Amino acid sequence: MTDCKVTAGAKPAVILLSGGLDSSTVLAIAREQGFACHALSFNYGQRHQIELEKCREIALFFGCASHVVVDLDLGALAPSALTGQCEVPKRDDAYEIGDEIPDTYVPARNIIFLSFAAARAEGVGARDIFLGVNAVDYSGYPDCRPEFIEAFGQALNLGTKSGVREGKFTIHAPLIKLTKAEIISEGTRLGVDYSRTLSCYDPDSEGRACGRCESCLLRKRGFKEAGIPDPTLYK
Repeated sequence: MTDCKVTAGAKPAVILLSGGLDSSTVLAIAREQGFACHALSFNYGQRHQIELEKCREIALFFGCASHVVVDLDLGALAPSALTGQCEVPKRDDAYEIGDEIPDTYVPARNIIFLSFAAARAEGVGARDIFLGVNAVDYSGYPDCRPEFIEAFGQALNLGTKSGVREGKFTIHAPLIKLTKAEIISEGTRLGVDYSRTLSCYDPDSEGRACGRCESCLLRKRGFKEAGIPDPTLYK
């Protein structure tokens, strides 16, 4: 995508941007729909902090109206493999991923992130929040399910000034029923440069993906099933 200018008078929206494949595709979708995108990212103590560099690149590439990075320490609240309290699980094939909630689950992460997104939305006058949760090719996280998104949207509309007095919030999860291959195909159509994204939970010091965590395996399978070359740099 080469047009990175914010359309004058465009309706604002807040986009939760992690620097990964899914959130970058969602940002592209919101842009195509004509929103002025205010990206929101989190430095929450994740071991894969290089994703924040990817966030900045992607936000700049898509001409976001703003990009805020919030510092949190979710590792101080509860243990997770993503915040370094235990090892990131590794496998050899995506089909080995089961239905159990994995050690990479960060307790209440999407609840916390969406709460901050609502606050940011009130700050920029937005009523639309976009995030890249997916309930098809995912690792069993409870906060990636449609019923969670619906319930949290109701909570925002009951517990915020904007929701009560100024117009309802809408939480957009456009990828929630798509496979990883379908997401990659849609992002490719929209001009997402996936070489700029990072999905790995345990990259090395040079930013190379491990290739064996659940996120890497799902990403690999998605590119293969989409018939699109995987631009990821694996170690």
